[in-house]
This record gives sequence, C-alpha cells and structure tokens, in this order.
Amino acid sequence: MKIILISGLSGSGKTVALNLLEDSGFYCVDNLPLALLPELVRLHISGSLKTSKLGISVDVRSNLNVDNAQALIKELREQGHEVEILFLEAAEDVLLRRFSETRRSHPLANENITLPESLHYEREWLLPLRDLAYCIDTSKLNAQQLRRMVGQWLNVSRERLLVSIESFGFKHGAMMNADFVFDVRSLPNPYYDPTLRPFNGKDKPIQDYLSQQPLVGEMIGDIETFLRRWLPRMEDESRSYVTVGIGCTGGQHRSVYIAETLGKLLSDEFQLLVRHRQLDS
Repeated sequence: MKIILISGLSGSGKTVALNLLEDSGFYCVDNLPLALLPELVRLHISGSLKTSKLGISVDVRSNLNVDNAQALIKELREQGHEVEILFLEAAEDVLLRRFSETRRSHPLANENITLPESLHYEREWLLPLRDLAYCIDTSKLNAQQLRRMVGQWLNVSRERLLVSIESFGFKHGAMMNADFVFDVRSLPNPYYDPTLRPFNGKDKPIQDYLSQQPLVGEMIGDIETFLRRWLPRMEDESRSYVTVGIGCTGGQHRSVYIAETLGKLLSDEFQLLVRHRQLDS
C-alpha cells in the first residue's frame, strides 16, 4: 500500500497538497491521529477500504507525537508498505501574513501564547519529522505552483535516495529548505552580455557560453565530487530525500545551467529531481 503523510507548519499549504493527492486517486483524511493509521491499513488489507493509496495530513492538531510517528513509519515500512513523508514550511513573515489574510487562528494560539510564539513552538516540535521528509518551502509559491511541485514529486520513483537540485536567485531570497547550498555568484555572468541576457540556463546560447568558462567547469566538478562523497553517507543514515540549492544572483543563467548539468552527471547514482525556482515561478 502507498501511504503519503503530509505534515508541516500551519498555513504552509497542507490542504492544497492533500487536495492534489485526492485528485490523484488517493483516499485522503485530514487531521488524522496517527494512532488510527494502522486501523486504516487493516481495513485496506481486509478489503473494506477500496483503495491502495492513502493520503494523510498530520500536524499539531492531531496531537502529534513525533517519536511515536517515527516508530509507526518504520513499522509500516517493515510490513512492506511504501510510506513517504511530505513536509511543507514557509518563512515566518509569510505565515503571519497568511494568517492575517485568512483571519484564522493558529491551532496552538490562545490568550497565553501569541501567533509568533505558536509558529516557533510548532516548528521546533515538528523538526524531527522534517528531517525524515521531502521538504517544500511554499513561501514564494501560489496554490497552483505548489500543486505542480507536489505532482512532480509524486511521479518520481524513489527506489534510491531522491536528490532534488534546485536553482534559485539570491536577490529573491535564499532557500530555506535546502540541505546544501552552493553559491555560484563568483562565476562569469552571462547577464552582462546584452545578446545573452534574454536567454536562461536551459537555452543553448547560455550553455555554450558557460561550458567554455574554465571556472564553471571547476565549480561543477567540485560540487559533483562533494555530492558523490557525502550523499551516500546521508543515505546510510536512512535519509530518503536531500535538497541541494544552487544559487546565483537572479536565478536565470548560471544556477540553472549548473543545476541541469549536475542533474545529468548524478543521474547514474541517484534519483534526481531538477527544479528552477525563478523559472518556475
């Protein structure tokens, strides 16, 4: 049975992700206490629940105990079920704005705990679960962009470690959810050539320009060597997902080219998902 657990911070888009799962044929339950998950699995095995795919949203409303959740996930996997975890998060100022716009209260907020304090406590509480999950930072995403990113993740087979390589522009904000961030702003910038400026790193003129720059080749080689050495160590520690950020100034040229190139170089050893934050936004 395929089981997707969606967790993360309140206001980060869990309902959007759960709706996408439902549209993809999953039997979905929002705010399910994890203690009831084995019963749903038993219903499936007995034939009472006519589905082979479950989508479950769990968070602080479920009175989530992260230690118990980790033990349950391990037990379900040992039973042969395919269990994946999706964790959504966003910057605090973005979450504060979303709560203000929707005029909804945080599940932990009361007369003794402010909204910022609730967000901080929730983030700390869920941190151990985040380390086991595939993370998406929704700070700069609208609902449709989030649906597209979750859909891409769903369609990637995860027989090996899933490595997500994402390009971004520092002037639009650093990546919050990356395990590794490589800054490539020191490399020659095609932006300053007016004939190259309209293109991006997936276009041949930019690829031809950057492939001829010795420093670009050295940077790619250094990053590839680092990742080939240390990603297997993370896999040995039972990590299922790793996110690698490649950042340049605007997220259009150098970071896109390098992310695409690394994706091709590492595809022989890892499951790869290549994204471009600025191009996809």
